[in-house]
Amino acid sequence: MDLHTSLWLFQTILALGLSLWLCIALLNNLQAFRASVGAVGATMAMAPLRQAPAIDIPLLSRALHSPTWHRIALLLVLVLQLVAAISALTGSYLLVVATDLMQARPWLNLALSAFLGFTFSMLLGGLWFGYWIRQEGLQLTHLVLVLWALLAFVVFNLQWA
Repeated sequence: MDLHTSLWLFQTILALGLSLWLCIALLNNLQAFRASVGAVGATMAMAPLRQAPAIDIPLLSRALHSPTWHRIALLLVLVLQLVAAISALTGSYLLVVATDLMQARPWLNLALSAFLGFTFSMLLGGLWFGYWIRQEGLQLTHLVLVLWALLAFVVFNLQWA
């Protein structure tokens, strides 16, 4: 196998894997919309900080208890997930069928931008609502997703020999 083919294969597998992950994440949030709103709502209401033993800190004044705001936050994530999934699927199709990264790259970059957008919205929202105190695993997941988006951007955009 030559270098060009091996790079194309790696980039194709990455693009397809990213596309499928984004589609499943979107499907999960749509299929379990009420549960997802509940999870977002618990973070925004800072409910984990009120669980025993309660952590009484000034940040609790930021808590949002309105289900309307919880739905709006999830809808923002869903819109970005939809853009990311459609763009990634388009880029993957162009990479697989046309075998041309130059045609696929703008779509993959749009997908990664939307992916980074919804991941940062969760990461920054979580930071605002103090989720690092009791939801460390969730924060680490969001940080890993940011890292994944950054590394995928390098893989798709670095000029290889």
